[in-house]
Parts: sequence; C-alpha cells; structure tokens
Amino acid sequence: MILAFMSSPQQLPILPLRAGRALVTGGTKGIGLSIAKRLLADGYKVVSLYHRDEAAAAEARASGIEPVRCDVTSGSEVDALFESQSGFTVLVHAAGFTRDKLLMMMPESDFDDVIAVHLKAAFLVARRVIRHMIGERQGRIIFVISPSALRGRPGQTNYAAAKAGLTGMARSLAQEVGRFSITVNCISAGLVNTGLTEAIPAETKQELLASIPLGRMGRPEEIAAAASWLCRSGANYVTGQVLGVDGGIAM
Repeated sequence: MILAFMSSPQQLPILPLRAGRALVTGGTKGIGLSIAKRLLADGYKVVSLYHRDEAAAAEARASGIEPVRCDVTSGSEVDALFESQSGFTVLVHAAGFTRDKLLMMMPESDFDDVIAVHLKAAFLVARRVIRHMIGERQGRIIFVISPSALRGRPGQTNYAAAKAGLTGMARSLAQEVGRFSITVNCISAGLVNTGLTEAIPAETKQELLASIPLGRMGRPEEIAAAASWLCRSGANYVTGQVLGVDGGIAM
C-alpha cells in the first residue's frame, strides 16, 4: 500500500495556489507570531497554537489571529484539535525553546522535552494536516529550524539534534507528498531578535554577531517574509529545501 501511494507515475495538474486556513504552532510569540501576522495579511485565516501564555494569546487574538491552546507534544491533544479545527492548507511549525547545557551535565528531561517540542510535535501535527492537503491537492508545510542543525553549537546537543531531525523529516515527507502538489521546506532562522535571544549573555551574543557577515541580528519579520514567499505560487517548484535566513552564517 505504501509503495502504491508513492510510486504512481500519474502527474497531477498544477492548481493555482489559493489562500485558505493556516496553522502556526508557537504562533503567539516571537517568530511564530510574526509569521502568523504575515499570513493573516496575505489573506489566510490563521490559527495559532500555544501552550500556557494566555497574555500572549490575548495579544494575538487582538491582531485577528485565532489562538488555540494545545500541547503539541501530546498525540491525544493534537487529535482533539483536529476534531474541532480542520481545512488547513498551510502548516508552519515554529514552536520551540532551548535548554542549553553541556551534554555531560544535561538532565535526561531536558533532552526529552526539547526533542518532543521541536521534533515529535512536528510529526504529530504534520501527520494530521496532510490529510486535508492531499484532498485539496495543494499544501505548504514549513518547519522553522536553526543553523545549529547543520553546524552544531556547544551546549545545544539537544536543540541541534531536534532541528537536524526536522530537516530529515522535511526532506522525506517532501518525497511522500510531492505528487499531491504539497511542498515541505525548512527555514533556517539565524540569530533573531526575540524574547528567546534576549536571555543570551552579552559576551555570547557578541561572539555570535561576529560570525554573521551582515553584522546584525535578524528581525522576526524577515523570517515571516520568507515563510510568506514559500506559501506563494512562485515557490510551487521548491520542496525538500532548507532556506537560510541567517545573515550569511557560514555552514
């Protein structure tokens, strides 16, 4: 059955991309919120998933985004979400956080939690969202990753492993669903000015900035612009790729 699903030589027609409903995990803060706002401006009806921060959810709601509380690491909660929400032709997985420590001092829970939010959640949500996309014969799936996925960084073995896993997931899924005009890509977001990076010590931040040819931090809106482009018809032939929006960090 799997081989029949993947190997059919039938070429489906290229349909004009039309704005519909977009689902953004981690879409009430930081990069996720900027992407949600940009997709809203592009004509999508946007549902943003969050876990605990009700104040951030209220701010997103005031912008015209529909915030929905969901633990994206829980299969039962994701299944329940799709019982009440459906019809998404865009998925952006931007949920994430860091728990940086050297590996020899990292608690098992820090490894498990980071892998769950970044990698397992992508599996749970993408598995459900592609059902509608296949029926519509169109769709866009975007995973937000990091240069750490390809270059690594001391203290980020859990985070780098999760983000690297997303690249493999995206490239494999792109091959599974490409025949239905569904594209799957990653955006590698560099050092971006968000609440997450505000906690980075000043010395470490300067070290990171020195490795960026453009010499500055990125803005969340610049990541959102890349996501917007990947959701447009001009990106119909782009799939299984990692788009670096990182100021030129050498890999």
